[in-house]
Amino acid sequence: MSHLMNTYARQPVAFSHGQGSWVTDVGGKRYLDALSGIAVSTLGHNHPALVAAIATQASRLLHTSNLYRVPEQEALSDRLAALSGMDEVFCCNSGCEANEAAIKLARFYGHRRGIDSPNIIVMEHAFHGRTMATLSATGNRKTQAGFEPLVSGFVRVPFNDLPAVQAVAGHNSNVVAVMLEVLQGEGGIHLADPDYLRGLRALCDERGWLLICDEVQCGIGRTGKWFGYQHAGVLPDVVTLAKGLGGGVPIGACLASGRAAGLFGPGNHGSTFGGNPLACTAALTTLAVVEQEGLIEHAVAIGEAIRLGLQSELAGQTGVVDIRGRGLMIGVELDRPCGELVKRALEAGLLINVTADSVVRLLPALNFSADEARELVQRLAALISAFLAEKAAS
Repeated sequence: MSHLMNTYARQPVAFSHGQGSWVTDVGGKRYLDALSGIAVSTLGHNHPALVAAIATQASRLLHTSNLYRVPEQEALSDRLAALSGMDEVFCCNSGCEANEAAIKLARFYGHRRGIDSPNIIVMEHAFHGRTMATLSATGNRKTQAGFEPLVSGFVRVPFNDLPAVQAVAGHNSNVVAVMLEVLQGEGGIHLADPDYLRGLRALCDERGWLLICDEVQCGIGRTGKWFGYQHAGVLPDVVTLAKGLGGGVPIGACLASGRAAGLFGPGNHGSTFGGNPLACTAALTTLAVVEQEGLIEHAVAIGEAIRLGLQSELAGQTGVVDIRGRGLMIGVELDRPCGELVKRALEAGLLINVTADSVVRLLPALNFSADEARELVQRLAALISAFLAEKAAS
């Protein structure tokens, strides 16, 4: 790996180019991409509209900084506000930066209310990023180990457990916000129950807290709506985005509404690269193509086809605990650690991921075809069946 810092357990493959949901390695072997760069390549690879828009913008202007107006950033903020129902948008570069902005916004809100040590309720098994604040908000000791002391001010409760949040409300007067992923990705593809989200919204309204929804992985149409919280019919106070927003170009966003809007002023937060013309052009084009090609509705249909196909192929298979998800965010939980399936899938020409040790995570591009869905089901079901049979025999 040359002089690269050893921060990733990389698979032994390098890709040279891609087309749609297929990528080709430097040796010429093709792979079906069911991961899309971990929910990043919303339109797959080499989408002509996105490529053309990026090339055209690159030939005009890449970057000017936020010392000046950025028309593309203003257009993107208007578009995101219209799609989300939110009032304000801060543009940054990644999901952890968007979540850092949300955490700062919550603390700033708390201080405005006279709370000297603002607390944020976060969830077990959550993943919000790897910067110090987002790492501290994350509910995974493995990722936190070795980086203590962590940032204080986070109160952890079980996911999907409204009484646990109400219990904290009863004894902690420093709480200013609740922060959660609507659909936990790294945590193992766990969905927030709609009634749970509605209960959190009501509790936040009652207590004057902010409801912060981390949509970094599940936003931008992946669950079958533009944003996961829309399935519950609630409107958060803060929403964070990244991953699929730029179709592969790094961009993040922190959206605010209601009591969270209008808090930040000049000097309270910032970003050198955030929302530059190139990134915003990529995001605007990605959003336009998702809408023009009906990819949100497509994600619902293809996601259902994949889940039903896997349920059929793996029916009665000992060792399969659950097949769950929403839209094109799907998890297959096994009864044992299955990280080795990633390498086996790679050898079989399939790109997948394993999270929470025992959950095969699937995050195909939103334009994944019906034929590709069938091929994914066949290849993955065969791999899982063989893996479980071997483990049972050993």
